[in-house]
Amino acid sequence: MAFEYAPAPESRSVVDIAPSYGLFIDGEFTDAADGKVFKTVSPATEEVLSEVAQAGAEDVDRAVKAARKAFTKWSALPGAERAKYLFRIARIIQERSRELAVLETLDNGKPIRETRDADLPLVAAHFFYYAGWADKLDHAGFGGNPRPLGVAGQVIPWNFPLLMLAWKIAPALATGNTVVLKPAETTPLSALFFADICRQAGLPRGVVNILPGYGDAGAALVAHEDVDKIAFTGSTAVGKAIARQIAGTDKKVTLELGGKGANIVFDDAPIDQAVEGIVTGIFFNQGQVCCAGSRLLVQESVQDELLDSLKRRLSTLRIGDPLDKNTDLGAINSAEQLARIRTLADAGEAEGAERWSPECELPSSGYWFAPTLFTNVTQAHTVARDEIFGPVLSVLTFRTPDEAVAKANNTQYGLSAGIWTEKGSRILAVANKLRAGVVWANTFNKFDPTSPFGGYKESGHGREGGRHGLEAYLDV
Repeated sequence: MAFEYAPAPESRSVVDIAPSYGLFIDGEFTDAADGKVFKTVSPATEEVLSEVAQAGAEDVDRAVKAARKAFTKWSALPGAERAKYLFRIARIIQERSRELAVLETLDNGKPIRETRDADLPLVAAHFFYYAGWADKLDHAGFGGNPRPLGVAGQVIPWNFPLLMLAWKIAPALATGNTVVLKPAETTPLSALFFADICRQAGLPRGVVNILPGYGDAGAALVAHEDVDKIAFTGSTAVGKAIARQIAGTDKKVTLELGGKGANIVFDDAPIDQAVEGIVTGIFFNQGQVCCAGSRLLVQESVQDELLDSLKRRLSTLRIGDPLDKNTDLGAINSAEQLARIRTLADAGEAEGAERWSPECELPSSGYWFAPTLFTNVTQAHTVARDEIFGPVLSVLTFRTPDEAVAKANNTQYGLSAGIWTEKGSRILAVANKLRAGVVWANTFNKFDPTSPFGGYKESGHGREGGRHGLEAYLDV
């Protein structure tokens, strides 16, 4: 029998959202030069959360100048002094983690369980980890006395707003760079709260600047001639445009782009454990994860058993209010993203793949999409090739390990993969042949600040996290 769940809502009162926010430039909140503003809404209810200043080219120029001015003193500080600021930021994030988790859930739509148990602990962990590197750069393996690059222009996506900020800002500050960061237009609030944390930590003015805005602000930041380093996480199409834009300049760049991760289940895999990993791989954050395991490759002999078990498990997922601690799947981030998911799922059906979703009641307001499974999928199907960025899983089969590898690698992407098997030798043999930046074994979507993350092919260029993540911010 199924248990009834009593609602367990997290309180909204722990976060105080102001009616309006400015840009954060040179340690102060300020209006946009042209006075433009935009609204940020909660994807679960479509209510307006706040009005935010919209950065334009003039604001980008102001922020870059502030970052350049701050760079002289910040880069001259001993590493141990910079580390103190990073440790302070990490501790404040921990102290304010409940408030930030609720804020992130309201602005992004993901379940409070994820922001509370995954996003926020990892955000603090990244600042702690890179604080530890700040006075040890001579020993990082890049030669003696590696120098910071200067001003880093950073553009982040909406799927992990605060975590992506930590991935970018922590190594930049640890290595002595200053930062101008543009958060995504649908999720600007946690970055603006982070600006407040920088003030709380006493970070010198101009070291971190936050510019909420649209793509034009991001483009102006990438094009600015006084920016030394570009870090971008987002779609492959925008990543290609950035690569074209900075070609021929001496800007350093890291691009973390799209993915179509393969989750490979062999016939000796523990089925129940694999099912949990498959669910985590594609339904975590509503599938809005660049390294999501969106292609399930199952050995033919266990396909029926695995799919029966998977469908049973999907029928128990709870979809609804992201602030309820029982919720498994929250809202899709925006109306635009929901439309994209619908279009691609409809294409899968039109091309002859078999579509299945558990019976579930979707809320009447907000942006929602039921967890969806496609079977009878071939490699030619759109749902097996294109990144959907939603809770949609395509199932393909294979007979031999070689076929599994060939199918897994048959994609323009190469960000992540998963392998499920009892045999350690098979894990190593298959992992070595997969063209993916991260390969998980008998687990999926496990992140750690000490471990580098990044992709091959159209999934990007460079690595973030770990010792490798320092290199992108140093002249080595």
